[in-house]
Amino acid sequence: MPIYELTKDELREIEETSFSKAKIRERADLQRLLRNQIEIISPDTLIIAEEFGEWDESKRRIDLLGIDKDANLVVFELKRTEDGGHMDLQALRYAAMVSTMTFDKTIDIYSDYLKRNDSEEDAESSLMEFLERDEKDEENFAQDVRIVLVSAEFSKEITSTVLWLNDYGLDIRCVRLKPYSDNGRTLVDIEQVIPLPEASAYQVGVREKKIKEKNVRVQNRDMTKYDVTVFGNSLKHLPKRTAIFFVVKNLCDSSVSPEKINELIYWKSNLFLQADGIHNSNDFIRIIVEQGKAKGKRIDYPRWYCDDGELIHFEGRTYAFHRMWGNRWRSAMNLLKDNFPDAKIDFSASEGE
Repeated sequence: MPIYELTKDELREIEETSFSKAKIRERADLQRLLRNQIEIISPDTLIIAEEFGEWDESKRRIDLLGIDKDANLVVFELKRTEDGGHMDLQALRYAAMVSTMTFDKTIDIYSDYLKRNDSEEDAESSLMEFLERDEKDEENFAQDVRIVLVSAEFSKEITSTVLWLNDYGLDIRCVRLKPYSDNGRTLVDIEQVIPLPEASAYQVGVREKKIKEKNVRVQNRDMTKYDVTVFGNSLKHLPKRTAIFFVVKNLCDSSVSPEKINELIYWKSNLFLQADGIHNSNDFIRIIVEQGKAKGKRIDYPRWYCDDGELIHFEGRTYAFHRMWGNRWRSAMNLLKDNFPDAKIDFSASEGE
């Protein structure tokens, strides 16, 4: 349908054109601009990679790879053609390839993307802030892979395929970018054509079961409080992160080295921040931030116990313990309990939990 300019005397039709006629390039123009304003076609989405192709025996690359607020990966396939080519098949291949991506791998990919774009942001902190989470959650990460197809137009073959696949529970959207020429300017009409906004309820029944399953997973997150004892010192009704910090702080204050604890909890490479010398909170934060800058990283220090009274001092060094804990919290607590029997570590769910 044409676009008109409403003037005083008439409705003036604006000439439809093509991206090729307007000399708009696919990667250097469309992809570059959408990368920085992805909310135009996909609200609540963070771009984590461009021209992504980290898989064996394939030279295929995803135009843009994003993640949404539900921690689902989003594959963007862009074409400036008038029919979309075979973009549906390409996008399905890409979705399958990234479907097994882990949280840690995603952080690595996003970190590379930030560096290539000269950003000093810390990938993990940025991603966790976008997702509004305080800890990694592999179990509820990338439960689905969404697909967004972006083209000047879509062939009947593509639209029929997308509608059929969506009926079977996939989430594929078609966004049309139709260019117009107006006195030397290039205007773009952007419209989501599948699913149509007024027909979005059509997919509700298909997705209802998955939505319920996701809600159950969220509701089942372990928010239990614990009573903890170490070296005869006891505290009650502690969140998991506070409970393990209480144990670790007491162990370190009783001559157990942070390095020994990190060896036991081997899967958390960033268990401690550390700096030479004995420091108060302000000095320690300043030092570790400067250390991060020297390595090209931004240290999100609120994710560690950095306040005065929380810092650990051991053999002339200052340490801060990590606040973020996931599904392996209990394994870490049991390792500490089993490896330091003299500490008489004990923990159990608080009464009423």
